[in-house]
Amino acid sequence: MSEAIAFVGVGRMGANMARRLNEKGFTIAAVYDVYTESAEKLARELRCKAAASLAEVTASAGIIITVVTDDAAMRGIFGITQPGKTDDPTAPTTVDSLLIGAAGKLFINCATVTPVVHVEVETAAAGAGAATLEACMASSITQARQGTLYLMCAGQKAAYDRALPVLEIMAGNLRYIGPTGSAARVKALVNMVMNINTAGLAEGLGLGAALGLDLTMLREVFSQTGAASQVLKTDGEDMQNRDHACFFSASHAAKDSGIALELARDAGLDLPLALATKAQYDKLTDLGLGELDKSGIAELTFPGRGPIRLA
Repeated sequence: MSEAIAFVGVGRMGANMARRLNEKGFTIAAVYDVYTESAEKLARELRCKAAASLAEVTASAGIIITVVTDDAAMRGIFGITQPGKTDDPTAPTTVDSLLIGAAGKLFINCATVTPVVHVEVETAAAGAGAATLEACMASSITQARQGTLYLMCAGQKAAYDRALPVLEIMAGNLRYIGPTGSAARVKALVNMVMNINTAGLAEGLGLGAALGLDLTMLREVFSQTGAASQVLKTDGEDMQNRDHACFFSASHAAKDSGIALELARDAGLDLPLALATKAQYDKLTDLGLGELDKSGIAELTFPGRGPIRLA
């Protein structure tokens, strides 16, 4: 009999992963989100508990899947103090955390965060008698719902083996990379290259529009030549039609480009294309358009376009 599962972070990706597992007969015991309305709505749909605390999430299931936004959120749910900071001595001594009563539990962490944070979480969880697995996603909302995610996993092999029945339902492609932190490094590079390709496509199509070329024809030529790319398939038509419904947000593109640049700095490398791409996504975010899909970068390159309203 499969272990009960709980989710922390039920935004666009987490909610659809939970729906997929529920549809395939897994027991979703609880969901939790800082946006309580989102958790309560999904809990009603899946007929499970909307947990009031992180400790309650851990108590409810053997496997807890986390899908949070960034390093700070990841450290927060596991009660880890950010390096270089000390706890406020006036703060309450009891901090809600997934590691309360966590002995024997498995945490599958799907957020795109820096590799060092995955290592911190693994260390903290081991101290509580729990196991962790990073399962980095190179996919979008549609794949989450359909169970065709591309998952890059890292951590103890025993944790991967325990998680495998769940991972196989969520993923169309599974790859075990190695020790904790290694999958996050690969994911950072995947997103860095994807974001550079997206920015390059936006400039190519934008210049084509400025030259008065037929963009449908241009996309077809791109697809048959060295200009072909996966983002041409996923984003080209959307850029042309200004359809930026969010599958992977511009703000997340900026964050993930930043993770890759941190790795580059640590390695002593200069990555000018990644730096320029991050600057474009930062600019889009600063304009208040960070919740557009990454294809929204075309709004910065096409002639005659300017800030647009979010739907």
